[in-house]
Amino acid sequence: MTLKIALLPGDGVGPEVLAQAVKCLEAVEETFNQRFIFKEAPVGAIAIDKKGTPLPDATLKLCKESDAVLFGAIGDPKYDNDPDAKVRPEQGLLQLRKELGLFANIRPVLSHPTLLDKSPLKKRVISGTDFVIYRELTGGIYFGEKKLNEEGTKASDLYEYSEAEISRIAHLAFKAAKGRKKKLTLVDKANVLESSRLWRKVVKRIGESYPEVALDFLFVDNAAMQIILNPRQFDVILTENMFGDIISDEGSVIGGSIGLLASASIGEENALFEPIHGSYPQAKGKDIANPIASILSAAMLLEHFGLIEEAWAIKKAVDKSLKKGIVTPDLKENSQYGTNQVGDFIAHNIVDIEDDTLMNDENIDLGKSTII
Repeated sequence: MTLKIALLPGDGVGPEVLAQAVKCLEAVEETFNQRFIFKEAPVGAIAIDKKGTPLPDATLKLCKESDAVLFGAIGDPKYDNDPDAKVRPEQGLLQLRKELGLFANIRPVLSHPTLLDKSPLKKRVISGTDFVIYRELTGGIYFGEKKLNEEGTKASDLYEYSEAEISRIAHLAFKAAKGRKKKLTLVDKANVLESSRLWRKVVKRIGESYPEVALDFLFVDNAAMQIILNPRQFDVILTENMFGDIISDEGSVIGGSIGLLASASIGEENALFEPIHGSYPQAKGKDIANPIASILSAAMLLEHFGLIEEAWAIKKAVDKSLKKGIVTPDLKENSQYGTNQVGDFIAHNIVDIEDDTLMNDENIDLGKSTII
């Protein structure tokens, strides 16, 4: 298979972690005889600096002409700290999602046995957690009409959904649940919001077409609490844009680091894959950012195109790095391994997952890498 992949490194640590994902895909090329054609373009703050816009026309054109997009991170403190800024990096990502029709964001949340101590939650609470969040991505309050009066003293954001927008992601979520533990939870605020009542109505009706899937409902405030109290109860969570943004970041505490969570954003014709973490500007250029979420995003890309064995090879290599403690400092205090070393180790173990000759246990203990 030949895939054209648009690389959008973005801001902060985005270029550093994306480079590790590319290493891993290159290792997949070598091992599995696949072919990936990479082409890079600017987005976010760096694009504003270069082109005056967070999503240049050439970047959007490249994404539309590619089979998939692999995204780094977006955001810069100089815009975060300026409430009057008219152009912001994040506008580029929102526009990209809209232009590519990426209506479904998929975020797996897992607890890894070797990282249970890294979570602030108790082991007995998070052990065995395995659920996935289906977040609607192109509707709701983020894309609704926005108003600010002339005095700057009153503002509003329109929160709006159509039946069609709800239906298309609901079908994806039910199909996912059908292939997993056969349970779907709709997270909404139907006791207050008319839009949430529409979500319940549409999802209930669609659920009748999936009788093997158990459907239940949680208000978003209760769902946020239940994710902390008993995350093992969930299989597939379906929710709207803003609620999904919040609870998926909440889910990152289960794994022990936001640097572990990958995501896929899917449309009818396009797909984008990215870590859920931000641009982490404090770590830029320090070789300490965790690349695993970006690498696992590359695995999700492979799964999207039916390259299951290739995706599994990446996941096994990531698992090996976690078990051996070859991780960045966010996962292991005083770790001597940086972003590039972790990426090198994972990529090497995709090439030959049984071969330990290039990084043996003695060298691991000494904090020395023999990777070339």
